[in-house]
This record gives sequence, C-alpha cells and structure tokens, in this order.
Amino acid sequence: MNGIPKTLQITDVVKTFDQPGGGRLKVLDVSHFEIAAGEQVALIGESGGGKTTLLHLIAGLLTPDSGSIRLAGTELTSLSEQGRDRFRASTIGYVFQTFNLLPAFTAVENVRLGMTFGRGHHGASRAFDLLERVGLADRAHYRPSQLSVGQQQRVAIARALAGKPKLLLADEPTANVDPVSAESVLDLIQQSCVDENLAMLMVTHSMDVAKRFERVDSLEQINHAFAPTTS
Repeated sequence: MNGIPKTLQITDVVKTFDQPGGGRLKVLDVSHFEIAAGEQVALIGESGGGKTTLLHLIAGLLTPDSGSIRLAGTELTSLSEQGRDRFRASTIGYVFQTFNLLPAFTAVENVRLGMTFGRGHHGASRAFDLLERVGLADRAHYRPSQLSVGQQQRVAIARALAGKPKLLLADEPTANVDPVSAESVLDLIQQSCVDENLAMLMVTHSMDVAKRFERVDSLEQINHAFAPTTS
C-alpha cells in the first residue's frame, strides 16, 4: 500500500482502565497500526483481548491515555468530546455486533439516523437506496421486531453507510447471525466498501471470517500490553 494515502494511522497508543482493587490495567499498547484508503483489514483476536476497546478509540468513543490516532487527516486526540461526536458522524460508519437499532423506528428511519445531514429529500432518497442495496426495499417501513436477525443486521449496515463515511468499523458483525446469513452479511459489507470506496477494519475472533480478507493482522502482534500495570 505504499504511495496510497492513509485513512487511519495509530502511533504509540496506550489505554488503561481502573481495576476494582486499585491500580490500572493496561489493555492496549499499540506502537504502530495503519490502514490505507480503500483497504480492508481483518484484525483477529480472542474475546476480551481489547478489540472493541481499539474500535472505540478509533471512533472517538474512548480517549487513549497517550499516543496519536489520526483519521482522514484529523488528529482525534486534539478534539473535544463534542468535536469527536461531530467527526464520528461525518467520517466513521460503525457496524455493531448487537445492531443497536431503535425499536420504535422503522428500517428507513434507523438508516437516516446514520446521516450527518439526513433531512429533506436527498437524505430520504439515500436511505431508500441503501435499503434497496441490502435487499430490504420492501421492508423499509418495518420495525426491527418485524425483521429477522439477519435483516436487522442488514439495516445496521445500511445505517453505517448512510453518512458516506471514510472508514467503516465492524465489531464481530456476524456473531449473532446464523452461518448462512453470516456469509451474506460479510459479502454485503465487503462489496459495499468497494462500491463506496471505504477503508474498513473488521475485528473478529473467527478465522473463517478473517480468511476472506487479503490483509489479516493479529491483535496479539500489534498490542504490547500483556500484563497489568499498577500506579
């Protein structure tokens, strides 16, 4: 990926959390990690190893103790909480393991929640276009309870794409769907990133998922936090 602009650059990022008995637990210590524009990366690691914490740092939902997270040319650690919220809405799409759809909203309304500027005709038009892309044009006015688990995940993918992000983050997106639906979901996410020219980071504990990617990194290899630290 030499010569291709970098969508994400992480340098010397450390994240610790308070322990109930006192002291600090170092969860992440990443000296260098980057993703080029349009690149799709699978990051594999065991459950509880810090994968979701890393995604939350990239999304600005958490802040690192130290280090640099640069996304689409912006240094996230220099932004305020409100600034990170605005930046996340305009730059990052997030596919959650548990979907996080609002139960009182229809599919198209949930998709429009992913838009930075979702008002008016153009926002509605893109929402319907995305639902058509994920095969749910005829379910646009269904609420989550009226959809299958696989269909709910498809709505979540459409919502993640709604704001035309530069980076898509996917946190174990097939963990709660059956194997047949999982293949379909993965196909959809990967092809959508190609169609939208998005970089993607998918974290997973499954080698069956990871083997679909040209680039597979191991969290254990990039993360140097192996033991608790106290302070």
